[in-house]
Formats: sequence, structure tokens, C-alpha cells
Amino acid sequence: MTSPVTPTIRPARPEDVPAVVAMVHELAEYERAPDQCHLTTEQLTAALFSPAPALFGHVAVDEHDEPNGFALWFLNFSTWAGVHGVYLEDLYVRPASRGTGAGRLLLATLADICVRRGYRRLEWWMIDWNPAAGFYASIGAEQMSEWVPYRLSGDALRDLARQATAAGTRPGD
Repeated sequence: MTSPVTPTIRPARPEDVPAVVAMVHELAEYERAPDQCHLTTEQLTAALFSPAPALFGHVAVDEHDEPNGFALWFLNFSTWAGVHGVYLEDLYVRPASRGTGAGRLLLATLADICVRRGYRRLEWWMIDWNPAAGFYASIGAEQMSEWVPYRLSGDALRDLARQATAAGTRPGD
């Protein structure tokens, strides 16, 4: 039996987008929400490779330069710390590549970006039943129990937006 090859981590390239989109859909299936995932190749290409991207990505590739894992992330900002941080939107490694260190290397790459740029935080959310909790604890990540996430979407988002329009306070786009 051969040991798994240690993956290489590199920034995502346009040619990686179809594989990353496929893995996002695999992640949605894993998280029991495939009907909620609508990402297309066109959307991800525009988000990652527009003239002023707000989304960034790294891929874990095998010895044939084929993506087998990814991290999609963006900058956030802490008003208390006065500096940016990285918010990891999604991290995924295909089942056949788990145990190769791909997930750890993807996170290490983002940690390195934070340290080199003077960012104070690398943050993410995880579904509560995900077995990766043990892995995250092993690298020193702390569960943030004192902060409760909120989400505004769908009809509630549109209803609130109408209040801004009705009040004439709609900011310029």
C-alpha cells in the first residue's frame, strides 16, 4: 500500500472553478442541504476573478495538479481590533483525499496570510454535527459560544429593504 501524497496548496485559478463548484455541491450534499446550493461556474468565476474580487480561494491539488480540496474566504474587519481578518466561508476536502493533510494545509495557508498581513483572526462557522470539531480543536481553534449568529434572508430581507426604500434612505450602489 502506498502512502498518500502530500497535497500542494495554491491560489485557485480560473481552470479550477468547475472542480471547486462541484466540490461546493458535494459539501452541500454532505451537509444535507443540496437543494439550498445554487452556485454556478459563472458565479464563482465572477466572484473570484473580477477586477476587484471580494472572494478569494485556494485549492489543494494532487500530484497531477487536480483540485481535491478548497478553501473559499473573504476579508472581514474587526472594529475593536482595528484590522482585517479572514472569514473562511467553506473548507472541503474530497473523501478520497482526507487524511493527506489537505485540510490542515489549507487552514495553515490562511493562517499564514493572516500573520503576514497583520490580520488578527481566522474565523469560520461549522455545522454542529460535523466530526471536524475534533480536528479544529486539535489545531487550537476555539468554539465561540458567547456569540450567536443571526441571518436575515428571503422575505424578511426584502421586507426590511423596502423600509429603507420607503424612508428614502437608500444609499447609492
